[in-house]
Amino acid sequence: MLGELNEIQMHNLLMSQASGRLGCSVDNQPYIVPVTYAYDGKYIYGQLTEGKKLEMLRKNNKVCFEVDMVMNMQNWQGVIVYGTFEELKGKDLKEAKDIFYSQNYPLSTGNKVHPHEHGVNVKLDDSNRVKPVMYRIKIKNKSGRFEKQ
Repeated sequence: MLGELNEIQMHNLLMSQASGRLGCSVDNQPYIVPVTYAYDGKYIYGQLTEGKKLEMLRKNNKVCFEVDMVMNMQNWQGVIVYGTFEELKGKDLKEAKDIFYSQNYPLSTGNKVHPHEHGVNVKLDDSNRVKPVMYRIKIKNKSGRFEKQ
């Protein structure tokens, strides 16, 4: 059976996942990348490093974001969010870091996650550290679909 997810089901799917796909476009050239994210019911939060993604997002802040959970080809759920990219500073930056790291820190400590900045006492080699840019997606609308056998 194919169907549409309701608002609560979309919220639950967005809250239950840690990675999604961020889509943007500049000069009629679409670009989609996997990202780690956090969701607070109002915004999608994430971090990026300087590069092609940020260049494109700064030129055109209209984005889509996709999250799915696929058990098999007959059992899956997916949500697509449409919104605007916002690079964060000041109070919004601190709030975004708190939300992002509280939801994602236990999952990974790769070279882009720095738990010591958020009260976790871990020794890391900062010599090759790349400063992340925190962002949020202000959600304009979203839709969700599912298939269940």
